[in-house]
Amino acid sequence: MTLSPAELRHERPGRGLFGYRRTDVDRLLVEATVAYENVWRERADLTDQVHELQQELIRHREGEHAMRNALVTAERAADEMRASATRQAELIVREAEAKSRDLVHEAYAERERVRRETSRLQAEEAEFRLRLRSLLGAVLEAVRDHEERLAGSLEEHSGAVTATQPAIGPADDVVSAGS
Repeated sequence: MTLSPAELRHERPGRGLFGYRRTDVDRLLVEATVAYENVWRERADLTDQVHELQQELIRHREGEHAMRNALVTAERAADEMRASATRQAELIVREAEAKSRDLVHEAYAERERVRRETSRLQAEEAEFRLRLRSLLGAVLEAVRDHEERLAGSLEEHSGAVTATQPAIGPADDVVSAGS
């Protein structure tokens, strides 16, 4: 059975014929009661301290749990951001590679178009030169034919003129031959 200090203070031992001296027993009970009261208060204070420390420990554990959750969330967010940045970088690289391939293909196509156009223009130039030579040859031949006819007509004309009229100067021959 547990006695509180107040119960101990009011507890009185029974009396016997040759028992202990009452004053000594009373003094001892008072001293024991005071010591017991001190121990009882210390125990109550320690129980309160334990309760406060347990509450503080619970708060610290809750804070630690919240911090761990925040850290895990931050790590996940960082991992997601890193993965997203990696995906975006890979996408940018793929797009850049596709654009560069397109540009290279366009450049090759343009080069081929320019090469064909150059070949076509060179062929046209060669054909033009051939036609020009042919034309110049025909013009030259026409000029020679014309000169020959002119020379022949001058000879005919100069033979007939000398018989009917006096001699004409060279400038008049050219004028009469052209008309």
